[in-house]
Amino acid sequence: MITRLLTFGFLLLQSLFLFSQEAKTIHILVALCDNQYQGIVKVPKGIGNGQDPHTNLYWGCGYGIRTYFKKSASWKEVKREKVDDIRLERIVFKHKTKNYYLVADAYDGRFISNCTIDFLKSCAGSMKDTIVINNKSIGINGNAQLVAYIGHNGLMDFNLAETYKNSDGKKRDAIILACYSKRYFAPYLKAAGANPLLWSTHLMSPEAYTIHDAIASYINGASAAAVREAAATAYNKYQKCGIKGARGLLVTGY
Repeated sequence: MITRLLTFGFLLLQSLFLFSQEAKTIHILVALCDNQYQGIVKVPKGIGNGQDPHTNLYWGCGYGIRTYFKKSASWKEVKREKVDDIRLERIVFKHKTKNYYLVADAYDGRFISNCTIDFLKSCAGSMKDTIVINNKSIGINGNAQLVAYIGHNGLMDFNLAETYKNSDGKKRDAIILACYSKRYFAPYLKAAGANPLLWSTHLMSPEAYTIHDAIASYINGASAAAVREAAATAYNKYQKCGIKGARGLLVTGY
């Protein structure tokens, strides 16, 4: 009995660390917009129901992560499933020309703190996992090269007890599209040893076009400055805020 348990434990650890090193992964954690459980300016009821990803502002709406990437000419959906009662939907895309996978998780809006903590643990390398796509194991969370957070900035509403220090010596790229994300997330990202590829200096709308175009630049090997410029250009295109304003809002580095 003990031998079987030890064997199971060893195989479980292998599943977390053994994955394709050729295919690269981008993991996006989305805290669904939620009028009831988040300190946000209220939005229409249908798009502000954090328990329904299908109509949610940050997921199922036209500029939500799921819908926008599904319509993208660069990405193809390869899997969709419910993970658990917190992560209401996971969708996986494969880039059509690059060896990249994009995994996006829709967190129930009432569990925005879980989403925030999972993001920070992923950045720090203390939360790692894998999933199997077409008989290929790919890395997610801390096994991804780029980890992103999309949604309301929950750190404006609650405090976290831990700092989530880096646990493996690896530096991951991070994108945080939420209001004032640089101000609130900087201490945590520094502790996690992550590279802030893109984050915000003021109020913003974290819709999918910004991260979509930032990622397009990223996977082509562009510099951080070029990734930021792609994001600012996309943000200005849809928000009509002026390119100077978009560049001031979306920044890279500490």
